[in-house]
Amino acid sequence: MVAKIKSGAVMGVDGYIVEVEADLGQGLPSFDIVGLPDSAVKESRERVRAAIKNTGYSVPAKNITINLAPADMRKEGPSFDLPIAIGILACMGVIPQTAADNVFMAGELSLDGGVRPVRGILPLVYGAVQNGVRVCIVPADNADEAALITPAQIVPVENLKQLVGILKGEIKTKAYRPAQADRLEATQEEILDFADVRGQESMRRAIEIGAAGMHNVLMVGPPGSGKTMIAKRIPSILPALSFQESIDVTKVYSVSGLLSSANSLITVRPFRAPHHTISYSALTGGGRIPRPGEISLAHNGVLFLDELPEFHRNVLEVMRQPMEDGYVTIARVNSTITYPAGFMLVASMNPCPCGYFGHGARCTCTMGEVTRYHNKLSGPLLDRIDIQIKSPLLKYDDLGRHKRGESSAAIRERVTMAHEIQRERYKNDAFNCNARLSDARLEEVCRLDTKGKAIIRHAYNDLQLSARAYQKILKVARTIADLAGSANIAPEHLIEAVDYRSINNRLGV
Repeated sequence: MVAKIKSGAVMGVDGYIVEVEADLGQGLPSFDIVGLPDSAVKESRERVRAAIKNTGYSVPAKNITINLAPADMRKEGPSFDLPIAIGILACMGVIPQTAADNVFMAGELSLDGGVRPVRGILPLVYGAVQNGVRVCIVPADNADEAALITPAQIVPVENLKQLVGILKGEIKTKAYRPAQADRLEATQEEILDFADVRGQESMRRAIEIGAAGMHNVLMVGPPGSGKTMIAKRIPSILPALSFQESIDVTKVYSVSGLLSSANSLITVRPFRAPHHTISYSALTGGGRIPRPGEISLAHNGVLFLDELPEFHRNVLEVMRQPMEDGYVTIARVNSTITYPAGFMLVASMNPCPCGYFGHGARCTCTMGEVTRYHNKLSGPLLDRIDIQIKSPLLKYDDLGRHKRGESSAAIRERVTMAHEIQRERYKNDAFNCNARLSDARLEEVCRLDTKGKAIIRHAYNDLQLSARAYQKILKVARTIADLAGSANIAPEHLIEAVDYRSINNRLGV
């Protein structure tokens, strides 16, 4: 007799159905698992055998074969323990085979038969629902996370004995409802507020534009000018995540194993600030067992790289493709994995190694040292940063004044309005913000009048801009117009956008 149980695996951040086939045949006693299992899956034999025994049943001394189909895709992790155990019990006649028809299940088994949580349950359940499965049996500790997929009927289980009782009809169940129904409401904790930022009006304006269009921003200034302080407050001015955006972010954190049972849905935009010693695989994702990197953990949020030139050059260069495409592709011998990477890059740097270039005698750097410092950043990388703004030292009058600046809530109102305009404009497109505006729609969305064309022509020639920089200017100008509530890009919008590109050649030093 062959029993077939539906389970799943994760490819990138997307789940797909894996059919666990169990067969008990005649011959020498053995327990084989086939279908490209990794070591964690192979070890299921011992966990499943002990769990079944300690649940009150005996594994027969037969030739047990478990096949994980499709057999040409690598299977990883302990989530197959539960369906393998149920498949064996179905072959033994303990539970009827029909009880597990069109039922998805995943979970790790402990030796005493307990069901432990597994990572990636959200994309697993999501993939099952997309394949027409509605009943999903998951570990109790994963129930809140799995319940985010509303079409699914979630059945949480704490141990193998309980699941056997459910499948035999001895234990009645009902659709699981999370205790906190308000968990789907996005919240924005105002811990860090832009009202704390004194002065730096030009910086605040540039950051607001960047947030309104999800544009990449580079801040260049001496130590203590407020670059890090401003960067940490950017999430407070970004609009709340939509439900679909929350699901997309939560899927990344789920497969990374970074979700807790108390926080089953990511409702606040991510803010990731890796140290400059990070490796390129930790930044973009990968490893022996591929996992999402920092750029994917910052999806739909902010990736902050402080002291940009201190990062290894090869680490920064691998970001070039994700910055353009919004995703990162990791190629391996057996598979190619794609992770989302639609982040807003915010970077900061000093104008020179000592940090005080342009401040007279305070700078101790030679021109050679300054040049070598800037050469740590490649031209193609800088070309992909939409807004480049200088961060001047604060004046004492700004630092000493008691009046607080404009609050994050007030700025977020304007930014949210601009995002709503863009969502409406791009409702039939694969993108939803100006920073991701495709080349095909650029001329249509960013039409210029005669005066505007003359301005961009002069800027293109005088600043020796690339074609990419030209497009970046148009996209930023479109965002400035959206913030102003203007249907068309006016000359003043274009002039401001050009100004955010003019601090380089080589960062204007």
